[in-house]
This record gives sequence, structure tokens and C-alpha cells, in this order.
Amino acid sequence: MLRHALLVAVALTAAAYAGDAKLAPTPPMGWNSWDAYGFTLTEAEYKANAEVLAQQLKDAGWTYAIVDMGWYMAKPLGEKTADQDHQIDAYGRVIPAVNLFPSAANGAGFKPLADWAHAKGLKFGIHIMRGIPKEAVAKNMPIEGTNARADEAANTADTCSWNDGYYGVKDNAAGQAYYDSALKLYASWNVDYIKIDCIADHPYKPDEIRMVSEAIKKTGRDIVLSLSPGPTNISRALEVGQRAQLWRISDDNWDAWTFKPGLNWPNGLREAFDYLGLWYPYAKPGTWPDADMLPFGSLTPHPGWGEARQSRLTPDETRSWFTLWAIARSPLMLGANLTKMDEPLKALVTNKDLIAVNQTAWESHPVDGLKQTDARVWVALTGKREKPVATVAAFNLSDKPMTVTATWKELGVKGTALRDLFTGKKTAASGVKATLPAHGSAIWRVE
Repeated sequence: MLRHALLVAVALTAAAYAGDAKLAPTPPMGWNSWDAYGFTLTEAEYKANAEVLAQQLKDAGWTYAIVDMGWYMAKPLGEKTADQDHQIDAYGRVIPAVNLFPSAANGAGFKPLADWAHAKGLKFGIHIMRGIPKEAVAKNMPIEGTNARADEAANTADTCSWNDGYYGVKDNAAGQAYYDSALKLYASWNVDYIKIDCIADHPYKPDEIRMVSEAIKKTGRDIVLSLSPGPTNISRALEVGQRAQLWRISDDNWDAWTFKPGLNWPNGLREAFDYLGLWYPYAKPGTWPDADMLPFGSLTPHPGWGEARQSRLTPDETRSWFTLWAIARSPLMLGANLTKMDEPLKALVTNKDLIAVNQTAWESHPVDGLKQTDARVWVALTGKREKPVATVAAFNLSDKPMTVTATWKELGVKGTALRDLFTGKKTAASGVKATLPAHGSAIWRVE
């Protein structure tokens, strides 16, 4: 059973903001191209990964196949924006580079590729940058369906600190018209998911979040909106929850337990315990705090963090990462090159018991007051609210083996046994007691 105070706090929080539950009733699950390809993804590579997703992972719930940043760069290996040859149409909107995505030729855009993904039973997503391309402003291109032009929409004093190819968009009629035009184009391609960058933090741009959200609604198409990068400030929780279905709560994650203390980028698994422990009250149908992608398997991005490699996470860390994302109800986005996925990784990410916790829990939270400072324990509740089924996960944050313990009273649940969600083994129990390796974890259903 939940502690009464926690139940009341979560109920009040959930009622305080109104996300669109029909767009993301459960945490979105899928594959994103960034960790494996960076800017360089091609149509052939997208299809090869999406085939694996459809044939081997879809039945476990993995359905989104997302083209991340770079799809509009004819020369993605260029070091500067000017060298990358961004492709834009006559109305200043980015369009796929045909040398990378040949099915986009003759103005087709991503519609042929999206339709191909839909035929596989998948959902199609893209990444975009906030703002309007600088080239569109330099040429003062018209905004489709209006008498306005790009210079009226652009805020030339506002640029993204880590991407110099765009100006911000003014909060005026021309600015809204530009976003309306861009989202109308993406909706005509049958896009299901849009990840927009340089908008959730450094800098946080609430006006542009609102304009993009309103532009999506005007299309009449159900499109999930994801805000990036993080860490979104917790003080913005109500605002982002009203406008988007998920938002990043950390900066980019890469394959390490942790990086230098105090380093904001990149983040490792250790930092995620703190972020997820802060944001858990805001996870609910339609609104999902996003702890970023799962950097598993083959990672070969350009650009990205580090050299091309197999994930540097140990098997214990990989399992802990997936277990934490599952019980904390973060969106699940695989970053691996799926065509190189090995059997242990496939077995982990198709564990239907773990995925069921992520997809069906109606509450999850970290347990406070543990005596062990390097231990973390989470509890999730599934099933009927009048008779919930509890799942408990324990994590060892130390660099040495540790026995993690918690009583039923400390957990706020009652039971007589624990069933291991990896092995299926059931043991009598009066709480949790498990010896875990460094950075290791365990997860059980309470019975």
C-alpha cells in the first residue's frame, strides 16, 4: 500500500496539469538513430534498423522508428553548418537530403518512408531544430499561405548556442505562421512523432513550445511532441506538461556509469537516479519525463561522444539502466544499431515483465529513508487500484558488492514472497534482501 501522504501528493500533482493522454497513454517505446549514426543516417540504414524493430522487437512494444538530426544535410560530415548544405524548400522549411533519402525526391519528402514504416506496423518520427533556417532569412523567403516573409518571423538576436544554423522565431503572427507551415508539411508526410531541439533547456523557450504545440493541433494529425535537450528545470513541469507529451530531464546520456562530478554533459547512469527521483510525480498518461535514450550495443555516431565502439557499459550496468528506466516509467528509446544487436541485448529489451511495469504501472516512486546511502529502491504499482500489485527494484550505486535490504514497512507494500522478473524464481520474503554486484540491480514482483 502507498503511504497516504505520497498518494495525496501525486494525485494533486497529476490533477494540476492537463496533457493529452490519447497521444501517449504509455511511455513511448522505439528506436532513435542518433546514438548509432549521428548526422549520417541513410534511408537504407533506417530501413535496415526498422526491419529489425518490426520483426524482432515490435511484439514486445517497440514501435517508434525515429530519424534524428541531420536528415536535411546533403553533406553531413561537414564541420560547420555552412559546409553541411542544409536542404530547404521554397518556404524556408527543411526537407530531406535526396542523396541520403532517395525516396524523398520530386518533393515527396518523408511521406514514402513514413508510409513504408506504417506498413511494417511502426510509427514514424523525425528530429527538428527550433527556429527558422538562417538561409531562409538571408533570402527572405515567403511563408506558405501568407503574405509574411522570413525576416518578419525571425528573431535574429536569438540563436542556439550549440547549433548556428537557425534563428529563433518571434512570438508574432509571422512566427506562428512559419511554425504552422512547417508542421503542416510534416503532417502531410504522415509523421507520428516530432522531437524538437534547443527548446527545453539552454535555452528554455516557452513561447516557441507553445507555438509548435498549437501548430501541431492545427494539422489535425495526432503527433507526439518531444522536447529536448535537458535538463528541463523542475519549475517548468506544469508548462511543459500542458504543451508536450515528453520532455528531457537530463542532457545527453552516453555509455558510462558516471562522468566527472559536476559535469553537465554528458550524463551517465548514476546521474539518472537523481533526475528520475526528482521528476517521478509528473509521469502520467500523456506526459512523460524523459531520461534520454538507452546507449546500448553498437554506438557509431558522427558526431557524438567518443569513438565508434560497442557500449562501454558492463552487463550489470546495462541491466540496471534498463531496469531503472522501466520502473521509473521513462520513455524507452533504443540507441543501438539494431542490425548488430546480440542475443543478450535482445533478451534484455524484450523482457515482457519489465516492459509491462513501464507500460502498465499507474504509480512509481523511489523509497525514502533507506539506511544504506549507496542503495536505491523503487516501487511501482500495477493492476487494480483497489488491490494493487507491487514491483520492487533494488540498485547498488557503490563500486563494490553490497547487500541491499528494505522491509515491507519501508517499502510501503505487503507480501509474502518475491518473484524475480529475470529468472522467474519465487522465494518467500519479509521484504527485500539481495547481494548485488557493483552498479548491479534486481527486480521482483511482490506476491
